[in-house]
Amino acid sequence: MKKLNQSRRGFLKAAVAAGLAPQVVPYANLFGATAPSNRVNLASFGVGSQGSGLFRTLLQPPWVRVVAIADCFKDRRENRAEQACKQYGGNYCTPYRDYREVLARPDVDGVVVATPDHWHHNLTAAAMQAGKDVYCEKPLTLSIDDNRDLLETARRYGRIFQYGTQQRSATHVRTGCELVRAGVLGKIHRIEVDAPSGKLGGGSLEPTPVPDGLDYDMWIGPSRERPYTKDRCTNSGSYFSSDCSIGFIAGWGAHPLDVMTWALGDGPDSVPIEFEGSGKFGEGLFDTCAAWDVKGRFANGVEFVFKPGGDSTRFYGENGVINIRRGGLSAEPAGLLREVIPQCKKPLRANTTGFHHTADFAECIKTREQPCSPIEAAYHSDNISHLSLIAIKTGRKIKWDLKQQSIMGDDEAKKLMGRKVSRYPYVV
Repeated sequence: MKKLNQSRRGFLKAAVAAGLAPQVVPYANLFGATAPSNRVNLASFGVGSQGSGLFRTLLQPPWVRVVAIADCFKDRRENRAEQACKQYGGNYCTPYRDYREVLARPDVDGVVVATPDHWHHNLTAAAMQAGKDVYCEKPLTLSIDDNRDLLETARRYGRIFQYGTQQRSATHVRTGCELVRAGVLGKIHRIEVDAPSGKLGGGSLEPTPVPDGLDYDMWIGPSRERPYTKDRCTNSGSYFSSDCSIGFIAGWGAHPLDVMTWALGDGPDSVPIEFEGSGKFGEGLFDTCAAWDVKGRFANGVEFVFKPGGDSTRFYGENGVINIRRGGLSAEPAGLLREVIPQCKKPLRANTTGFHHTADFAECIKTREQPCSPIEAAYHSDNISHLSLIAIKTGRKIKWDLKQQSIMGDDEAKKLMGRKVSRYPYVV
């Protein structure tokens, strides 16, 4: 596998040229002209709502080929495989019920993980162990311990990892973070992060027959064994059931929290050292934290506030305010956005492929460069969601040791860093 990736490095310029060509000639002609040594073969794991959207982005770059689809729903995997084959003009994409058959294929360079959250850790770890690079949707995993395990696994196996925080491929988000890093705000004293709240309860817990075409045991995978209900394998069942996730505090909070850590340098000190807060949890199937009010402090004394709201990251400094949102970039005073960034400041990585965030991942499979959202950034930003939730659950101030990467002085809270659920045979 490493030999195959090594041979691709010499084809970078050709890949860039091919990436621009769809504006000029038909896709099919371009794809046929792409040399196999310059092509990236990817597999999609999970092609439901979010996974379906990512799958469509993978069909756009002419130097990317989706060769495998793995999904527990028979109709989903077969429909997406058929769509890919039609796009490529041949029988190039195969549907699979079992992801392990995909990982055994030597021609698969990387995988895109867009399954429900409870599968993220196992699939990513297994793929890396099999020599595959990984794009994984947010949140990273369901525990701090599993986050650390993926960080160590990526380093151990030398794998490329791209986190699904696609705002890093947006020019205005990168510009806002560069301005913060350049110090145009002067001394920062407060950072406020808003993310959409979740569902405050709901969802049926009444067992019903498993529908035809669904491998329910595989869908449950490493999570707790639970009876099938009409709402369990839906989007809401994936997002708001504690069997599968920790809720939107991570499922959506990952985006604006990731913007914050990017602007602060992506290192350990981009994570607050103190957390305290309160929250509301749902009842029924949708039982995750639905609303939260978290406050904290960074090692340098900067205040941290994390609440439900839109999708924004606001930096308050002595010279004004910079607000970075998915939908735009603003500042008070507006002139802050026109400040010149010193040449001594290294620009943040830009997605130069002309395609989606997934294309930056595919490009890095060839070049072996770090993508826009590397594993170190994912580890730190995702830990903030977990530490916020631990503070809510315990009702106590949580102190985070930046050097030890662990909770200090609270053994009960420290136990919540782990999630010891992994059903056989879905063990990594």
